[in-house]
Amino acid sequence: MAYQVLARKWRPQNFHTMVGQEHVLRALVHALDEQRLHHAYLFAGTRGVGKTTIARILARCLNCEEGVSSTPCGVCSSCVEITEGCFVDLIEVDAASRTKVEDTRELLDNVQYAPTRGRFKVYLIDEVHMLSTSSFNALLKTLEEPPSHVKFLLATTDPQKLPITVLSRCLQFNLKNMPAEQVAGHLRNVLTSEAIPFAEASLWQLGRAAKGSMRDALSLTDQAIAFCGGDLSESSVNQMLGSIDQGKVVSIVSQLQQGNASELLKTIAELAELGQDFSVALEDLLSLLHQVAICQVLPDAPVSVQFDKAKVLDLAQNMSPSDVQLFYQMGIMARKDLVAAPDLQAGFEMALLRMLAFRPQQHASQKHTVVLAPQPQALPPSPSLSPLVKSALSQTHALPETQVLQETQESLAPQQTPTFEVQGLVKSEIAVAPVIESPPWEEIPVPVQSQQQGQQQEPDQILAPDQTLVPEQLQQEVPVTVADTITDQLGHDWGLAELNIHSWIQVFNDLNLSGMTHGIAANMVFAQRQETQLYFTLEQGHSSMLNETHQGRIRSALEALFGCDLHLVINIGPTDTETPFANRQRREMEHQDQAIASLQSDPNVASLTTAFNGVLDINSVLPINPIEN
Repeated sequence: MAYQVLARKWRPQNFHTMVGQEHVLRALVHALDEQRLHHAYLFAGTRGVGKTTIARILARCLNCEEGVSSTPCGVCSSCVEITEGCFVDLIEVDAASRTKVEDTRELLDNVQYAPTRGRFKVYLIDEVHMLSTSSFNALLKTLEEPPSHVKFLLATTDPQKLPITVLSRCLQFNLKNMPAEQVAGHLRNVLTSEAIPFAEASLWQLGRAAKGSMRDALSLTDQAIAFCGGDLSESSVNQMLGSIDQGKVVSIVSQLQQGNASELLKTIAELAELGQDFSVALEDLLSLLHQVAICQVLPDAPVSVQFDKAKVLDLAQNMSPSDVQLFYQMGIMARKDLVAAPDLQAGFEMALLRMLAFRPQQHASQKHTVVLAPQPQALPPSPSLSPLVKSALSQTHALPETQVLQETQESLAPQQTPTFEVQGLVKSEIAVAPVIESPPWEEIPVPVQSQQQGQQQEPDQILAPDQTLVPEQLQQEVPVTVADTITDQLGHDWGLAELNIHSWIQVFNDLNLSGMTHGIAANMVFAQRQETQLYFTLEQGHSSMLNETHQGRIRSALEALFGCDLHLVINIGPTDTETPFANRQRREMEHQDQAIASLQSDPNVASLTTAFNGVLDINSVLPINPIEN
């Protein structure tokens, strides 16, 4: 008797023996058992996931001589003939070879005739997306309203190519790729039934190589049986598939963790001698890192059969989570770059060397602590350190690998620029006080203090070599009287006689206006006053917004400010003097220029840009304190 390949020998004959696709099988079983049958079904999915198998089982369920059910008998003449592919009322069509409209019309000419032997005439059209547009148009009407004895079963690997008119006439089922664990479990049952010895790791390799296709997995198993001589060992299957020995993968990760570059390159050379597919090796490396990451979070989580759980747990305990995540991310990026490498081995080597080069160092000699040590003694304030330097020093403790900027305080003297040492090879511990994290253009807040607190210190004082800044030293003491504070809060008490062309801007700032009314008044200039009649000029570009409502609001605000009844006249025309809006724009630009100039002239900024070869981005400079009205 001729040998029958495993993919055909182990093709399921009913829904209950089929592996995977539970979401599709559940719907079909319920429909068959409850006699709720549609006239057209569409099965979509990649190769080898069971589209044609499900269609043939469904045809057997519909035409079984014992009745329509989800469990055909399998022994009646209809079931046997469908299994053997000679049932007259099951018309299987390969749409890839019969794409013309004439073929479709010839097929549909027999639709109206009753089935010869079975209960239903079943049309199974495989790769239906290959039909031409004319063929789809010829099929549409029959597909929508076929005779009661006709069922259409359509199968495709590319449902996107089907017209929406066809999809709307079918019940669509999307079949999924099967996970490697499920494929390996089915292969275990098949090889056990066939009495063929195997290693568990070899089944996992076959399941992974199948890429979700059960038919491909069974075909690869046939090939492995022939290659291994009837005994599926892990090494033989790896050699056939070009896969890497999982012990080598564990060794590579261990060498990465230890930073052993010489042994790492030696292992890669050994893999090259064995003809290893390095793209597959990179995939296996990522799979192991994935398992290690899972075990670091959940030590009791199951581990894939391809890896030894004890070794995975050992790696999870000895590797830091940051290293695992870094190696995994670099491996993911290396998969994209592998095709651009001169050869796969060079690309794989560079990926591993990149992991070593950018791995955070964990040696004891390279660990340094930034100590925050505020000093208790009161020291005079000093502007020698700009807020930018203080902010940089305050943030060094938060870096994953402490790149410390060491201020050489011993070399500081009046009128000297502090020097910094870029931490590349030499690292040392420094003690800094808590500092105010603020941009260099932010003005230091001025506290309200009584005159009994002492006199103001000279701003040119410099820290002694053994002194450390504390927050109180960053604040410059400026006496502020209570009268000044009250005056700032209450504003100016205006009289109508004080209103003129020059004072209009200050008067405008004290008006209680908002919204569009505020914008109109901001673009007016004062023209003249005749007793209680005030004349203003509004720029031509803002005249469209002026109406009686806004003019009334401006008049009410002026009356409230001056305490008398006023008559307001607003003329439209050019303005010769500066409007409040233009005045504010000019002062904001001057304020911005002052902030930029302050940074550009700061000696500490100059030191930083020189040390790091940097450039000051003036577009990013924004004054923290806005200008006053």
